[in-house]
Amino acid sequence: MRLAHIAALVIGLASQSAAQEIVSARYDGPTTRYPHGVLGDDIEYDTLAVRLSDGREMSARWARDIVFEDLAPRVVDVDGDGAPEVVVVESHETQGARLAIWGLVDGALAAKAETPFIGTRFRWLAPVAVADLDGDGLVELAYVDRPHLAKVLRVWRYDASGTLSEVATLNGVTNHRIGWDYIAGGLRDCGQGPEMVLADAGWASIIAVTFDGSNLNQRRLGDYSAQTLDRALKC
Repeated sequence: MRLAHIAALVIGLASQSAAQEIVSARYDGPTTRYPHGVLGDDIEYDTLAVRLSDGREMSARWARDIVFEDLAPRVVDVDGDGAPEVVVVESHETQGARLAIWGLVDGALAAKAETPFIGTRFRWLAPVAVADLDGDGLVELAYVDRPHLAKVLRVWRYDASGTLSEVATLNGVTNHRIGWDYIAGGLRDCGQGPEMVLADAGWASIIAVTFDGSNLNQRRLGDYSAQTLDRALKC
């Protein structure tokens, strides 16, 4: 009986350890080896650090070629298993930015999926939303590809196999100006489902964009200003 009790205790502790989740994340390891300056300075980060629900910390570091060119990691459940992942923007020395998903893999912090790099140095993307945008139970990740140049909204779906697939695009929107240390707009739900709130390409109008599973549909909310954008996000 005593041996059975000890065995049950060991199994229980192992189960508790396996159930640890990511509860917060931050960037560390400031570096100037990718001097793009799109977010207002030449400092990016080479390390992603996470804290687990048991208080432990773990991290992963890019030793060369890639940096985290981002404001802050986004801790959100992407695969729907109830445990959060971390969504980040990474930039390659010669290929520019991509969106990436990190999480716990066999107890270690590791990359789980990523979009392709844009393909050119000093080309960036600005995240808009990580959510189930069309109500099908799968999470979509949306960003503006080159918000200062191309101004294309791209939506990717994360499926049960752990693959990211691009499912929709929309031209003529943006959410960032060069040098801003923030990203404008984001996601709202005013009772009619998720809407992405952005600016039009010329910063004249505020645009609400919905995704129906196949297409992106936009409508104008009003003239653009920082104040009206903030009010739009609050419904």
